Amino acid sequence: MKDLLALKLQPGRRFVIGVPFLWLLVFFVLPCLILLRISITDMGSGVDPFAPLIASADGVWRFFLKYDNYAAIFWDASAGFGRTIYMDAYATSLKYAFFTTLLCLLIGYPFAYFIARARPNIRPALLMLVMLPFWTSFLLRVYAWKGILADQGVINNALMALGVINEPIQMLYTDISMLVGMTYVYLPFMVLPLYATLVKMDLSLLEAAHDLGASPWQAFWLITVPLSKAGIISGAMLVFIPSIGEFVIPSLLGGADNIMIGRVVWDEMFSSNNWPRASALAVVMIVLIVIPLALYYHYSAKPSSTSDAKGGA
Repeated sequence: MKDLLALKLQPGRRFVIGVPFLWLLVFFVLPCLILLRISITDMGSGVDPFAPLIASADGVWRFFLKYDNYAAIFWDASAGFGRTIYMDAYATSLKYAFFTTLLCLLIGYPFAYFIARARPNIRPALLMLVMLPFWTSFLLRVYAWKGILADQGVINNALMALGVINEPIQMLYTDISMLVGMTYVYLPFMVLPLYATLVKMDLSLLEAAHDLGASPWQAFWLITVPLSKAGIISGAMLVFIPSIGEFVIPSLLGGADNIMIGRVVWDEMFSSNNWPRASALAVVMIVLIVIPLALYYHYSAKPSSTSDAKGGA
């Protein structure tokens, strides 16, 4: 016990543990505070794109707090509460993020399961196929889908050559093109956590289930899926969170009706030069991202607390 306490008090150990917290403080907490500070100010009239938070008025220093940016997100004078273009953009972003996560799970789980059950000598090659898209530019990969889904693209030309269709099908700038592009880009983020979970699963549990008369399908749903929940949740978080703020794919593959919050933030900051409004939109988006993260950590803490209670008993 004394050795354990001495280990905890070692200065080197404190430094190693403190480095990640310092990294998060500098590159996450401080930028979030800067966003929050800009979001409660007004647009600047001079060189600065936003007004100062503290200024002197008649010889007295005062705080100039503006909450109009947050009010504009949730309230429209003509339409009412919740009926704003910003809320529509948030709803669209959540919709696409949800369906992208669902498609990645439905496609990625069988592929991850196949890799985990493959022979050890071919697993590296299969994992290489998953990692291969990262070797090319993200922008080039999205542009490639424009050529595939265009009216004169690969799919339409192939269907017309086979006589399946007589004229091109509108696939680009639709919901389908958005989901295809986002699923393609984020699929590896679902496959890798699932593979890491499935490859470590104890196969003797499946053998025991078969010995007890369970069919392969029953063993899969009653043993494999519950034991891979950690990988499912991790993969879902890795896909869902960046999908909410996606900007490039909606701009290149989406249409005028597929406005996501990432594009709205970009327009407010660079087209309208309204940094306070863009910062308020970003703060609300961060809150939307923190909610699933909090649920994930809450779910992850449950097994450990249960095991601690058993150990204490």
